[in-house]
Amino acid sequence: MPRSALTGTRIRERRTVLGMRQADLARRAGISPSYLNLIEHNRRRIGGRLLVELARHLGVEASALTEGAGAALIETLREAAAGQEGRAAEIDRIEEFAGRFPGWAVLLAARYRRVRELERTVEMLTDRMTHDPFLSASLHEVISAVTAIRSTAAILAETEDIDPDWQRRFHRNLSDDSRRLAEGAQALVAYLDEGAEDPGAQSSPQEEVEAFLRARDYHLPELERPQAPDPAELLAGAAELTSAPARELALAFLGRYRRDAERMPLDVFARAVRDEGLDPGRLATRFGVDPAAAFRRLATLPPGLAAGPVGLVVCDGSGTLTFRKPVEGFVLPRFGAACPLWPLYQALARPMAPLRAVVEPAGPMPPRFLTYALCQPALAGGFEGPQVLEASMLILPEETVVIPDGPVQPIGTSCRICPRRDCVARREPSILAGGL
Repeated sequence: MPRSALTGTRIRERRTVLGMRQADLARRAGISPSYLNLIEHNRRRIGGRLLVELARHLGVEASALTEGAGAALIETLREAAAGQEGRAAEIDRIEEFAGRFPGWAVLLAARYRRVRELERTVEMLTDRMTHDPFLSASLHEVISAVTAIRSTAAILAETEDIDPDWQRRFHRNLSDDSRRLAEGAQALVAYLDEGAEDPGAQSSPQEEVEAFLRARDYHLPELERPQAPDPAELLAGAAELTSAPARELALAFLGRYRRDAERMPLDVFARAVRDEGLDPGRLATRFGVDPAAAFRRLATLPPGLAAGPVGLVVCDGSGTLTFRKPVEGFVLPRFGAACPLWPLYQALARPMAPLRAVVEPAGPMPPRFLTYALCQPALAGGFEGPQVLEASMLILPEETVVIPDGPVQPIGTSCRICPRRDCVARREPSILAGGL
């Protein structure tokens, strides 16, 4: 059933909710009750001034009658149906189902969203358990302490005639190792308890820095002023930065942010974005900076200056992600390596060669993203020093830019939790059942 065919049903439902008689609504709209009856039973099409007039008397927008307040609900039901293999869901009758059984439709959509939320939580926790460096180090510490205690206890139990001085040493070692075991186990339990309450809790200096930036929407207006304060002053009261390494990383980021702001002042850069769009190449040329600087400036624009959300990921020459600003629908791994099919890694293999690609993550109804990627050498050690590479990838979702037609690159998050079975770049089996 076409979407417009439900307009009459929505008019009738809204009128009933208001307790308005059909004859009263017809009189106010300037039509006969019999004609309104035909409209409400979807036997006459409606649009134009009559639709606007009926919507005004019903106290709603005209779009709420034509598209329905459940437009998002219908899209969720479509996504739920598309994600089920081997089941013949009547996709062409979803709107009819939502119109005839709105309660069941809302319940089904809510259950589907809850399932998707739990699936994402499981994927994230699995990724954490698999790659979390703190968890791995803690487990090794516990195993090391247990092994040391076992060895010392075995010596004391199996050696009958042991020198008293050595015996005191072994007892002291036993006490130190048992204390180390208790502290390691306590720290591990506390860490896991913290993760149970907040699966996204930060556990590394990089995550502390990202939490600091996320709390400020990745924009620091203090550093945009001509007489900007010392970046170290901004970190003085930052509750998210609990460790010295995190503060060191944050200080380096703020220093680079300040340099970008000096070369691309916010007001001037915002006007350039309106003139040139979100093409980082054009923006970089206009300001005489490298494209990676334009990537960073776009990713740190305050809400409202860009057409929509902008994501950014940066990696070093080893492929390790050193900066992550996510956007909805483009999941970034918390630990470990990302998908090798990302344009970010293709750029890493081709320094100074700009890449522009449309990518599509795995999923039943995946969104598409326009990405720009570039790898550049950092010559901090001069031409005689080792070549250090850094690659950046700008991520622009459909709500921010118009996605161009052309080839689309399927990608994932990481092989461990990617459902694409036949991916040519897969390096390990996925833990997810089924697949695409």
